[in-house]
Amino acid sequence: MTSSSRKIVRISPNTDNKVLSKAQKQFNTLIQKIDAEKKRLLEWQEVIPQYNRKLTEDYEVLVEAYNAERIQMVQLLDRAYGHKLFKKTDKAKIQNLISEITDELIGVHGKAELKDLHDKHSEVDFDTVQQETDDIAGEILKTMMEDFYGFEIDEEFDLSSPEKMADLLQEKLQGHKDKAAEQQRQAEERRSQRPKTAKQLEREAKQQQEEQSISQSIREVFRKLTSALHPDREQDPKERERKTEIMQRVNAAYAKKDLLRLLELQLEAEQIDQAHMNHIAEDRLKYINKILKEQLDDLLQEIAQVEFPFKLQLNLPSYLPLSPKRLMQQLADNIREIKRDTAQIREELSAFQDLNALKASLKHYKIAKRPRFEDLDDLFFDDF
Repeated sequence: MTSSSRKIVRISPNTDNKVLSKAQKQFNTLIQKIDAEKKRLLEWQEVIPQYNRKLTEDYEVLVEAYNAERIQMVQLLDRAYGHKLFKKTDKAKIQNLISEITDELIGVHGKAELKDLHDKHSEVDFDTVQQETDDIAGEILKTMMEDFYGFEIDEEFDLSSPEKMADLLQEKLQGHKDKAAEQQRQAEERRSQRPKTAKQLEREAKQQQEEQSISQSIREVFRKLTSALHPDREQDPKERERKTEIMQRVNAAYAKKDLLRLLELQLEAEQIDQAHMNHIAEDRLKYINKILKEQLDDLLQEIAQVEFPFKLQLNLPSYLPLSPKRLMQQLADNIREIKRDTAQIREELSAFQDLNALKASLKHYKIAKRPRFEDLDDLFFDDF
């Protein structure tokens, strides 16, 4: 069933009750938010393969061509360095250019064959600088993620790809949940060994009742659907096929404790109608809202995990929104930029065959101050 044909679950005012209660309004708000976040998650799931394909087939191919031109440029600069036309100031600028370009080509693009050329024109060898930079960058990223997700990362952090970071996040989040559950279990065990006050007993009884009511709400919807849709009870082959397909969706929704999806399937199966939704009892609605709130929180957490690696790529703070459309737009901008830069460096390579043109160009080049290592956190996110 497409999203356009999906039955929308909501509570509407009626002749008996023209003003919705607080719980009914909350129900509608939660339904609306969950629906929006589900659509957002679906957009990400559809866009990421497109993004990765365009990244690999278009952008990375262009980057490789651009880097080939830059390798020719540093080789030209290396040959020019020994020419008598260039004085001490010119040579310092040439060395700085070679060091800067090869530093990125080696560190970002893996052109290890340029290390000798880099070290020839740099005060510090590449491996030493890279190790210090990686250590600082890793600590910065670890701290950022620990602050965002609220758990510690002990091992070395792999910065090589968003997919590896996402896998680590998933592993850590699951471990964090398991640890929290175990701590809660131990705490409950310790509490169970102490005499309980009347208030504690009352609170536990209320919480147990809520949990039972929440679980019962989901089981009740599931039971009604399975009873009405069980394909083995259907004689008509076409109807049996239709019910089999719906039951697959019912089982998937129940496995995820997706109450909203189960309610939508009830509407689709015509087990309930708008009048039924409008007359859900207030006490039951309270438990339904609690389930929906947990479902919304899980959705937001799942989307945050998907977005986080791409926010790092774009140097976006975690609290700023990022849409799949913006991600694809950024990639399109990067493709246009790399094409422009490639055309420019080809023109320069052609012009600099005349060393006098290179010398004239160096007059406009200024050597930037080297950053202190304590300032590398800002540079890391720019480069990343």
